[in-house]
Amino acid sequence: MDFIVALQIVVLLGAIFVGVRLGGIGIGYAGGAGVLILGLCLGMKPGNIPWDVILIIASVISAISVMQLAGGLEYLVYIAEKILYKNPKYINYLAPLVTYVLTIFAGTGHTAFSMIPVIVEVAKGEHIKPSVPLAIAVVASQIAITASPVSAAVIYMSGVLEPFGWSYPALLGIWLLTTFLGCMVTAFIMTKIGNMDLDSDPIYQKRLAEGLVKPPVGMHEIKITPAAKRSVYIFLIGVVCVVLYASAISPAVGLIKNVIVPRDSAIISLMLLVGALITTLCNVKLGDIAGTSVFKSGMVACICVLGVAWLGDTFVAGHTKEIKEFASHTISQYPALLAVVFFLAAMLLYSQAATAKAITPTVVAALGITAATPDNSYMLVASFAAVSALFVLPTYPTLLGAVQMDDTGTTRIGKWVFNHSFFWPGVLAIFFSVAFGFVFCGLF
Repeated sequence: MDFIVALQIVVLLGAIFVGVRLGGIGIGYAGGAGVLILGLCLGMKPGNIPWDVILIIASVISAISVMQLAGGLEYLVYIAEKILYKNPKYINYLAPLVTYVLTIFAGTGHTAFSMIPVIVEVAKGEHIKPSVPLAIAVVASQIAITASPVSAAVIYMSGVLEPFGWSYPALLGIWLLTTFLGCMVTAFIMTKIGNMDLDSDPIYQKRLAEGLVKPPVGMHEIKITPAAKRSVYIFLIGVVCVVLYASAISPAVGLIKNVIVPRDSAIISLMLLVGALITTLCNVKLGDIAGTSVFKSGMVACICVLGVAWLGDTFVAGHTKEIKEFASHTISQYPALLAVVFFLAAMLLYSQAATAKAITPTVVAALGITAATPDNSYMLVASFAAVSALFVLPTYPTLLGAVQMDDTGTTRIGKWVFNHSFFWPGVLAIFFSVAFGFVFCGLF
């Protein structure tokens, strides 16, 4: 490794480190600064800006924001609350199930924010450490991105894999099954090996004595308006239309052979149409949309992806030859190592879609995957869930939200950065999701 390459790596990791320290939108700012330094000071040509990913995220978030304003998100949370409060003893399984389904439906893990206080309340009522269900639930909301039909990551990866003979319905089926099983097996293991007794936790007892822990108040009944339900139905129909259209234009399905509107354009336009229909049929005031929590978090996500994905693509594009050599000599012999590469990249790039877009093209080229020789493409399908390693550094918004909202103090970040409540549940969930991926890919 020569001196210039070492400096480039220092700039890459330094920009990510600064971004993580800044938090939130700061990682996007730091990513852009990193691109500037790599270009002006170290001679690297700026990479491609992931406009398709950013536009998909923006369009989906805009539709969800309108649904939130119409009361639809509150309606979904109300349904989830009823499920948790009716079956509190199974909180370790139901919490990740609820956040998983919400993410599948909405295409963003930020919907988990609304469930965190509910999970804490239900767990306290059962004298269960909230850290156990919270950790699995937050991880499930991240992994579900790799199985959501309206997520930018799934749209991108399915577009890459379809020319190699994988149909969109088959890919969606594999990713739904493997990620769901991965999360549920993790929930089972954490339930069996974890110390769930809340009353035995010394930090909880200390906070309880200091009056810092609020008693569980139970479920709040709210009035659900017809407009709220209508907005959910409209959004759900939009998601179904995305799945049906994406399946119809899939080369392996071939219902629509002369494709005029590609998948990316279809999902963007369908989500904008959903926003227009909810606005019209649910009497939403457009001026209030920018003030919703979903819109704010979604726009932050767009800037983060812009900065950090651009930075990652700049570095990867500048070292394509070295990465190809590593992939062709190592990953071809040990396919599971691709999951490790995805995992390590995701913990730095902070986005499932950005990670997939930065790493996948180089791996495809390195392994010689083409329409004529698609054999090794199964590695990408099986390893895809590993791009969800956003929990490794304890700075992701939903992770921090869980720590802050758990007033018992059981959900915490340790002194050594990585020893936090989410690390092992996340590693296990990705491990099992990838393992199931290799098993089920062998059946195709």
